[in-house]
Amino acid sequence: MQAHIFHLEAMATSIEGRRKKRFHGRKTVNLSIPQCETSSTKLSHIDEYISSSPTYQTVPDFQRVQITGDYASGVTVEDFEMVCRGLYRALCIREKYMQKSFQRFPKTPSKYLRNIEGEAWVANESFYPVFTPPVKKGEDPFRTDDLPENLGYHLKMKDGIVYVYPDEVAASKDEPKPLPYLNMDSFLDDMNFLLALIAQGPVKTYAHRRLKFLSSKFQVHEMLNEMDELKELKNNPHRDFYNCRKVDTHIHAAACMNQKHLLRFIKKSYQTDADRVVHSTKEKNLTLKELFAKLKMHPYDLTVDSLDVHAGRQTFQRFDKFNDKYNPVGASELRDLYLKTDNYIDGEYFATIIKEVGADLVEAKYQHAEPRLSIYGRSPDEWSKLSSWFVRNRIYCPNMTWMIQVPRIYDVFRSKNFLPHFGKMLENVFMPVFEATINPQAHPDLSVFLKHITGFDSVDDESKHSGHMFSSKSPKPQEWTMEKNPSYTYYAYYMYANIAVLNSLRKERGMNTFLFRPHCGEAGALTHLMTAFMTADNISHGLNLKKSPVLQYLFFLAQIPIAMSPLSNNSLFLEYAKNPFLDFLQKGLMISLSTDDPMQFHFTKVCMWNHMPLLHKCSS
Repeated sequence: MQAHIFHLEAMATSIEGRRKKRFHGRKTVNLSIPQCETSSTKLSHIDEYISSSPTYQTVPDFQRVQITGDYASGVTVEDFEMVCRGLYRALCIREKYMQKSFQRFPKTPSKYLRNIEGEAWVANESFYPVFTPPVKKGEDPFRTDDLPENLGYHLKMKDGIVYVYPDEVAASKDEPKPLPYLNMDSFLDDMNFLLALIAQGPVKTYAHRRLKFLSSKFQVHEMLNEMDELKELKNNPHRDFYNCRKVDTHIHAAACMNQKHLLRFIKKSYQTDADRVVHSTKEKNLTLKELFAKLKMHPYDLTVDSLDVHAGRQTFQRFDKFNDKYNPVGASELRDLYLKTDNYIDGEYFATIIKEVGADLVEAKYQHAEPRLSIYGRSPDEWSKLSSWFVRNRIYCPNMTWMIQVPRIYDVFRSKNFLPHFGKMLENVFMPVFEATINPQAHPDLSVFLKHITGFDSVDDESKHSGHMFSSKSPKPQEWTMEKNPSYTYYAYYMYANIAVLNSLRKERGMNTFLFRPHCGEAGALTHLMTAFMTADNISHGLNLKKSPVLQYLFFLAQIPIAMSPLSNNSLFLEYAKNPFLDFLQKGLMISLSTDDPMQFHFTKVCMWNHMPLLHKCSS
């Protein structure tokens, strides 16, 4: 990682001073394994950093490959300079938007960016995100006696972004507090620059060659040190595949259980609650027994196969059929009863299932998960209902944190006249959170719930083309009254813009902040990944990075985390054997394995074990 960013530094600071004939005249690259004798060659800047870094001093004494000689980039000197300046500006763009929203930008690239600029790098924790510390033993995770007092600020949504005013007088004069309100013109300039960058031929050539070098470097290291790594692994006490920490950062709460777990719970609930009223129709209220009779089935006869929640080849490239798999035996009534938070029994069954999954994680000891719950933006009371469900059922597990996913289904709500315009959807998603931040004591359940939230996700079928290109001519959210869905970039821009303001306000109050972590690159256009490069702390899927060497190299340089789900992709968009997971791993991208939807894709109780063949291949 340091070596690659060092190339950016070298080209930006010294390329003009180097004579062009050296690049044209010397193209030889020598590959050698350093010997034990002390070399008389002067250490390079990067070698000096490595030799003095505590991180590198703790690395086992593996054989290492050193490349000497004049650097050959595969492009002309003029193109090389242009490429490096472009990559430098791209990294600066990401750093700017991460700091503006209190999301993460790694120290290593930040150090080299400052070095290029001739400035000393200083760690600035004021830009870091704030996470809620783990609940201490004996402490109540739902306590409300420590909620901050009311600030009395006034809120107003303007052009899709929530503005915060000290009082109503300031609001009438349009004098908001100095928070990081996003400037659309500046954002579009940066976006257009990145669009041009990823399309430039020399940049694509350079990025492709660097990525190929990274992959080759991994393979050489593996060839030289495979036995030493295996020895190191065996000498590590009390740590193997089964008792190392496994964190599932991409999993949906409505499918966090496997299908056998759901089937067992349905049968158990029928045994204990057959005569309980659990469902309401226009005609009358139904008991659980009457509901199954209406569906012409008996829980005793159900099997995993007849439950029909597993996604197979019939869902490939069919996101609509995949969504139908959330309905046990194809019955939306059972989905509403068992997998929803807002129903006739106030989501009691769903809460119980989630707590059972949490108990399994605690029992497994080394497994953690971060389930996603939905806020649709259809009505302003969604947050109140969801937080009340969370607190009332005391859904807390030390091995779990939570995320909020916002489905991109404005077109569905608009077609049914639930929403007058897109701005109302944004208002329903963000305004309640701002209100709870300003006056937590007036919204105790929501304030407690937000402590357990780590970020926001944007979800839906990326392969759906909206036909809209985000630009300065795009309608404002309050003007978007058409039934057509906005583009992915349009959604991401307004979600990021509101999260940036919200994080600034919450950090000012000493509260936890939120990360923007959308589904991205599973399908659709490359502009999705480009937008995520600007706005997202990390992403889920990222498959389409293999189509763009420039974006893939930028994701490597910026070390943007990617939660990949090969089993999920296998049933939806990409066959298992073609998944780029291993390729990304070898090139050094920051990736992790995730389950996505255990109910649809997995069979075993411990979800991550379904990836065991791939995990063992990675560990080797």
